[in-house]
Amino acid sequence: MFLNVDAGELQDESEELAAAAHVLHIACGGHAGDEGSMRLTLQRARAHGCRVGAHPSYPDRGRFGRHRMDLPYDALEASLREQVTALVAIARDERLLVTSLKPHGALYHAANEDPGLAALVATVARDALATDAALVGPPRGELARAAEQRGLAFLGEGFADRRYEADGRLRDRRHADALLTSVEEAVAQARTLMAGGEVRTLCVHGDSPLAVPILRALRACLDERP
Repeated sequence: MFLNVDAGELQDESEELAAAAHVLHIACGGHAGDEGSMRLTLQRARAHGCRVGAHPSYPDRGRFGRHRMDLPYDALEASLREQVTALVAIARDERLLVTSLKPHGALYHAANEDPGLAALVATVARDALATDAALVGPPRGELARAAEQRGLAFLGEGFADRRYEADGRLRDRRHADALLTSVEEAVAQARTLMAGGEVRTLCVHGDSPLAVPILRALRACLDERP
């Protein structure tokens, strides 16, 4: 079990994210991020011994990649490839490998429901990343199937800082209580997710107001596990 953080999304992002996480999934230009932010986040990852992954999105900076877009597949594929290869090139310059890919926001959910989108995302991951790269997504759904079909490792993810609905879906961010607002509640949810047996990585969003204290608490919990 390891902690992954969506990072490189805010101008005032804390370096403490890299200090507490195992993996940083770095925004690479679709919803946030540019060459400067990617390089800074990669340097922080290297300094703190974090692995790094790509966090591409629908090309929608204005809405932070949180709304589905009806793009032709070839246009979306071109955008995702551009985002991921930009990060890979900067990572190579910083002597790091990009070893995982996690789609961001609306693309994360759309791809997990749509076999065609899942295939597109998995193909970009296979082609652009290291040979032993992993795809990250919900424990069940089309992303897991697409990864298996393309020989990619798949890492089922649970969210420590987001509220779930009774059917297992994340509560839409349009609801005021979509984010958990206490460290204790986040830790309790993380323990429940780990006990379920399907989750291999826990995510904390870097833009969450409680990201750093939640990460510290979760890291302490994981470090105590046998």
